[in-house]
Amino acid sequence: MNDGAGMSADVNVVIVGGGFAGVACAQRLADEEGVRVVLLDRAGFQQFQPLLYQVATAELTSEDIRFDLARIFRGKANVEVRQAEVTGIDPQAMTVTLDGGETLAADYLVLAAGAQPNFFHTPGAREHSFPLYSVEDARQVRGRILTVFEDVARDPQLVDEGALNFVIVGGGPTGVETAGALAELIHDVLPGVYPNVPVGHAQIILVDLGHALLSAFSEQAGEYAAKQLHRRGVQLRLGTAVKQVDADCVTLGDGQVIKTRLVVWGGGEKAADVAGACGVPTGRGGRVDVQPDLTMPGHPHVYALGDIANIPSGDEAALPQLGSVAQQSGRWAGDNILAQVQGKPPHPFHYRDKGIMAMIGTKAAVAEVGPHRHELHGRFAFVAWLGVHMELLGNIGAELKAYVAWAQEFYLRPHHRRAELLDPSRIDTPRIDWNEKSESS
Repeated sequence: MNDGAGMSADVNVVIVGGGFAGVACAQRLADEEGVRVVLLDRAGFQQFQPLLYQVATAELTSEDIRFDLARIFRGKANVEVRQAEVTGIDPQAMTVTLDGGETLAADYLVLAAGAQPNFFHTPGAREHSFPLYSVEDARQVRGRILTVFEDVARDPQLVDEGALNFVIVGGGPTGVETAGALAELIHDVLPGVYPNVPVGHAQIILVDLGHALLSAFSEQAGEYAAKQLHRRGVQLRLGTAVKQVDADCVTLGDGQVIKTRLVVWGGGEKAADVAGACGVPTGRGGRVDVQPDLTMPGHPHVYALGDIANIPSGDEAALPQLGSVAQQSGRWAGDNILAQVQGKPPHPFHYRDKGIMAMIGTKAAVAEVGPHRHELHGRFAFVAWLGVHMELLGNIGAELKAYVAWAQEFYLRPHHRRAELLDPSRIDTPRIDWNEKSESS
């Protein structure tokens, strides 16, 4: 939009969050003369969130989807990456407070801290379920799967305690993708590692309050996903709420109690806590309602992007929480900041719709691409899924060659690599107390 020429010196931009949106914004501002960027992130790395479920199910390592922010911006003298946790944001004073008490002043603030799981006040869900929103979450899920299989290999009677029951909450892309990958892991890969475990007793149960899978997709796409999951042995409990999660079971809204030691929570997300620390009203999902140009109402130099924002778009109340939305909004915010520095007005954000897609399992995917949502299944959907992820990776400077090699292995020899990632010593996971019982049991 602008080349940055003629701007005044010493413009300070503080970006909170190193996800797709924050990195894209910083990249747009990198190398701009007179602009100084401080990129704050609690972890110090960007995680490729769309592939977390593949770390959880031993298709990828955490290193495959984790990218060091300092390395991404190596050689960019005007971008400073700091690993720090933000505890307060004052849009009026244009300051950010860090957990150590330090306060940073900015000419422009960019909030891109992402999302966190939304447990919807379900009793026990926060304490006993396993969310899937970070690399560490994914490692914990994989560790719990391996711990269960190790324990059952030593004591097959644990099957009667629900050891081989796996519950996934949520019928959106996270839940569907996790269910499909977990089914293939349990039935096709783990028997080679734990031959004494009776995997024929394993149950993978997907629970969702809605009456169809992938509600953001077409009805046909949801039916295709359901058919593919059925083929992989996944049981569906649709139109059913999760009433309570305990250490050893899940209670559904219809009164059914399912014994289990692994509940993967993909039942929704809400904005990171920093959204509530801004002192401005928040909307759906605890997200900041922004103006069409991505700024906060009443704060023309404060931007909210990606999963922390409700971004309006035409007739839609807000754009979906997608990596492509976050990345494009980050670049757009960078352009708008450069425009404002030059005394020009910021422009309303226009999202280039790449569609929505989900991987259900090996050689099974569904995609709705383009603004008219052309529907694809199977091999062609996999290609579309791969293309979108390659673009997201390429835009953060990731090594595409390794990703393409993984994709070929995944599609042509899907179980060749996974056994290598199933070494329990790679993950420090707490042991399971099989004597811990809930009243529901």
